[in-house]
Parts: sequence; structure tokens; C-alpha cells
Amino acid sequence: MHKTVAFIICRRALFLLTALTFICLHPVFAQNPGDAPPKPLLMTGKRALFQRVITHPGALLYKVPDDPASIVRKWIKPFTAFYVYQRSRIDQIQWLQVGVSSTGQISGWIKAANTSEWKQSLTLQFTERTGRQAALFFKTLKGLEGVAASKNPGSEASSLAGQFLKLKDTEAPPADVYPILAMEPREAAISREQFYLMPIFQAVELFEGVKFLQVASIDPGSGQLPIDLELKTAIAFVMDTSISMKPYIQRTRESVRKIYDAIADAGLSDKVAFGLVGYRNSIEKTPGLGYVSKVFSTFKDGNRRAEFEETLAGMAEATASSHSFNEEAFAGLNTALNEMAWEPYHSRIIFLITDAGAVRNDDPFSTTGMNEAEMADLAAAKGVKIFALHLKTPAGRITNPNNHISAERQYRSLTRHSDPTIGDLYVSIDAEKPKAGLAGFGDVVEQVSGQMVALARSTASGERLMLPSGSSGSSGSSGSPGSPSDVAVEIVRKAAILGYAMQLEFLGRQQATQAPQVVTSWVSDMDLSRPDTPAFEVAVLLTKNQLSDLHLRMKIILDQAQRTKRTGARDFFQSILSAAAQTSRDPLQFSRQPDQNLGELGFLAEFLDDLPYRSAIMRLTEEDWYRLSVGEQQAIVDGLKSKMKRYEQYHDDVSNWVSFGPGDPGDAVYRVPLNMMP
Repeated sequence: MHKTVAFIICRRALFLLTALTFICLHPVFAQNPGDAPPKPLLMTGKRALFQRVITHPGALLYKVPDDPASIVRKWIKPFTAFYVYQRSRIDQIQWLQVGVSSTGQISGWIKAANTSEWKQSLTLQFTERTGRQAALFFKTLKGLEGVAASKNPGSEASSLAGQFLKLKDTEAPPADVYPILAMEPREAAISREQFYLMPIFQAVELFEGVKFLQVASIDPGSGQLPIDLELKTAIAFVMDTSISMKPYIQRTRESVRKIYDAIADAGLSDKVAFGLVGYRNSIEKTPGLGYVSKVFSTFKDGNRRAEFEETLAGMAEATASSHSFNEEAFAGLNTALNEMAWEPYHSRIIFLITDAGAVRNDDPFSTTGMNEAEMADLAAAKGVKIFALHLKTPAGRITNPNNHISAERQYRSLTRHSDPTIGDLYVSIDAEKPKAGLAGFGDVVEQVSGQMVALARSTASGERLMLPSGSSGSSGSSGSPGSPSDVAVEIVRKAAILGYAMQLEFLGRQQATQAPQVVTSWVSDMDLSRPDTPAFEVAVLLTKNQLSDLHLRMKIILDQAQRTKRTGARDFFQSILSAAAQTSRDPLQFSRQPDQNLGELGFLAEFLDDLPYRSAIMRLTEEDWYRLSVGEQQAIVDGLKSKMKRYEQYHDDVSNWVSFGPGDPGDAVYRVPLNMMP
């Protein structure tokens, strides 16, 4: 059932809210009772997007422009984000009247020269350190281009990084010609729980497939993360418990016993814990299944081994058949990610164990309404790695169409990683012969779990992990033909790379490692030493009001698409505009001209217009829509429905909403991954 997104204020007593002076810059001008509060200035050509700036170090806040006696604040936290309410020029100096919120609460005046315009809501986040070099922040575009265009960019970048570290150690000022302004920390990664922003000011593409971005780097710096004295690992088994899975449930019990033994032998009984979730299919369609998904056991470490093993022994396969060969894998994952207590654990993995594909949201009995891309985004937000163990049984092969093909496509997408040396965490297990399938399955579970145990052991002893050989080579997607031992070796190699990245991330959290703090610089969105590996991922900083508006407009598209599909009417676009006009305060903005797409019509939210990336839905014209087959139209509809479900989860994710001030709750922001935009 559709859940209306009426966004409420999400508060969290986080370090970052006390660290950011956004919340300290209280309004200095009170409004007269009955006066309508002022509104920020609109961006040129926009109806609802306001002008914003980011402050430079040394900026001052005045009650009256150009009056030293009226200084409200002598020091503003660098990179504070302000809305612009007025612009004024005095003696050739431009001044901005600013406030931390869009609801008319004015903070004061600031010199425009001490700010940078922030026209887009794009921000960067570092990707995992699974083998890429630490990112370099260049003073100029020319300096970055010079390295990227050299014969060996990786070697050049590595040399510059070494020079930077020497200069930092000696505190010697760099030469004017030295091109590096800052560097991502090398010995520890920035924790995913350390809030920072890297707003994008400009983007250019001088080399195919690589963008050079002008950014600021913003880290509050004074906030304190909870210190992890010890790295702990959580491993959740999310198991298909349909009729066919009985032997694999039994084999999991054997694997768990072996892993618990290894944990005890290593003296890590309190550092590795297991959890258990089972899933089947729709009980609305087939009540005899008993449940769609269910937490059988919360995380139990080695000290509570008997409890977990008893629970696992009590897990049984279903006694009724499902309505489809695919099962509710996404429901199982959703339950594990949202109902299990992951917080005490820093290394987090899920084994998804199944012999079938996952029910997608085009199945009328889907309970999540989401597809693989959205489930992958949810897992990433939780910091959980999913290993998909796909048992290729004869039953899956003889379905029509072959379920092995579609399931593999789903699970590769679900577990895809940005580092091409990992590719994905999909494991194809040949189960044509039950005995061989069971052996291969158990081998993978035990060896990957062994890597996580090794991660905990090494970190506890102060040992730094090394990248395994092959981590900087070509992609190695598991599942290619080969013996079960070959499959296990390949997935263990990938687990070792992830273990290296997890340790860096843990050390970054433990040491409260901060992002570099610079006013403006240039970065490459790809690793200079491995141009096929992203150094950053792009997110869109959306306010609650914007996300609510986007959700509403997407719902209008979906409703009208479904209506016109049922009636066969050719008024898809007109019905969208009519519905939009009825819900808008400015109905005349939705005027129709020939050959316009949804973006040009102004129907979709304005903040999508200027993004340097284009989506299929933004480019969709009326004729495009009618040229699509029914199946293609439905695929677009299903994709939008899945994203809307994820937006509703963003709304509920209180820990990741950030407030930049004491004003309107609708100004709180969320970093939405770019691939989750419509």
C-alpha cells in the first residue's frame, strides 16, 4: 500500500549538529507580528530553487553591511551553508544578507567575496579503499590535467602523494609550483559515519569517461565519533527456507559449528556474532508458507553459541509450495537490514543463500515493492556487504524461462561493487549434483567467514592487513565455469580485499579521521592510477521538502501511466500535466508545447534540471512513451515504483537526516545517491 511521504522532522543528537555552526547562527532580526517572513532569492530562471553560498575561512557576519561596529560574529565556521536573502553593493563591495534556513530567519550580512556560490545540490563521497590510491586535491584544473595527461598518471600521483606526506611531516611550506592542496588520509579511511560534504561547483570532462570536478571539502572536525576499542564482526545468514532448501539448511549448521570452533581457538568468541533470517514467499497468496520473512535469531557471539546453534537446528523448510519459483529474497534482506541490531559491529556481512531468483516489484504479491538496485542502496546505507550464494539446481535450470539466467543477473546487480577488481559478490554454485553442490556451498561459507575472523584477529593484535595479490588487476566476477574450489578461491580473494577496506574504515572511525578541509580544489572522479575505478560517488543533497515534492510528482506519473495503460488512452502527458496543475500553487507553469520532454515541461523537480547527468525519465517525450512496448512502459513504471519505496525508507532513516540550522524542518537534508534519482 502506498505510504504518503509527509516528512516530519528527524532529529538525532549527533556530533555533527554540535560541530556545525549552522545551528549556532541564530537570527538577529525579528519579524513584526503579522509580517510575512522574507524569502531567499531565487536562482535565475527557477521558480522554487533558492540561491545559496558556502563561506570561506575568515568570513565575518555583520548586522549592518560595512559597519565594523555591528559585527554579529567574528568567526564563522568555514563552509557554513547560507541562503541568500538580499544582495547589495556598497563602495564596489558586494554584500549578501544571509540566513541558515529558507524560512525567513536572517542571520546577518556577509561579504560576497568570502563565499562561493553553490548552484547545484551535488556532493561527493569517497568510495571504499579497496585498492585505489588516496585521492589528491589539486590547486588548479591545469595541475590536475597535467598529471592525468602524463605517460604514467598513477606513478605521478603516487610521487606527489609521497611529497605531500613529507611536507606534512616536516611542516615545511610547499613550493608555489607544487600542485597539491590536500590529500585524502592514506593510513585510515574516513568512516561512513563521519559526516562531511564535498559540494561540486563545476564539472568538466577532458578525458573520456573521467570527470574533473571543482569542489570544496567540508568536515566539521570537532565532532566525536564513539570510539571502537575492538573491531567486532556480524555475519547474518539470510536463507531461503522453501521446500527445496532442506539439505542446505543442514549444511549451514555444520559450517556454523566449524566457524564457531575457529573463533574459539583464536580467542575471539566475543568479537564475531551470527544472526539468522529465513524467508519464503507471499502468505497472502499461500497462507501455508507460514511467514514471508522472519528473524530466527538476533546476533549471538561465541559466548552464546549454544543459543544460536539451537535456533539454527530448529529452522525447517516449508511444507507448502510457493506461487512462483522466485522467492521473497528482498523481503529477507529487508528484514535483516532493518530489524537486526548492526550498530555494535563494524564489519558487517550477509550470506544470501538461495536456489531461486528474487520476487521483483512487478509481482503483484511483492511485499517490499523494491528491486535489486534499491536493495543494494539500502545495504550500502547500512554498511553491509551481501554475498549472494546462488545454488544452481536442476529445478532452476528446467524452468521456462531458465531461472538461473535471470537470478544470476539479479544477484550480480544486487552485489555489484564499484571496484572492478571485485566486480560483484555473486557466487555461482554448481548444484546439478547435490553432493558436489553442498560441498561447494559449505566451502564458500567457511572460507569467507574465515576472512572476517582473520580481519577481527589482525585488528585486535594491531596487525595491518595487506591487499591480496590481484587486487589491482582486471575484474574477476565470480561464477565463471570452474571447479568449486576455483569459485571459493575467487570469492575469498574478494573477501580479503573487502577485509582490507573494512580495517581502514574501522581505523578511520577509531581515530576520528577527517576529510581534508579546503575552500576549493580540483579532483578526478576516477582513481588516477586506475582510471576504471571510481574515487568518489556522487550524491544529491535533497531537503525534506524537495524529496516530498519529488515523491508526489513521481506518484502522479505512476498513477497516470497505470490509468492510460488500462484505458488505452493516448493522453498520458496531458493527464500528467492536468494532475500536476491541480496540485500546484502555480497551475500555469505546466503549459504544453510540442515535442517537450518531462524535464522541459517543468513537471519534474527543478533541482534535477541542472545536474550534469541525464536520466531516461527526464528525457521522455510523449512520442517516446507511445513508441515503447507495453513491457518497456511497465519496466519504467516498476523502476519508479521501486525508487519511491526507497524514498520512503530515506524518510524513516532518522540517523542520516542532517539539519543545518534551527529553522524549518523541511530544510533538513539527506545525501541521496545519484543512481537513486529518477
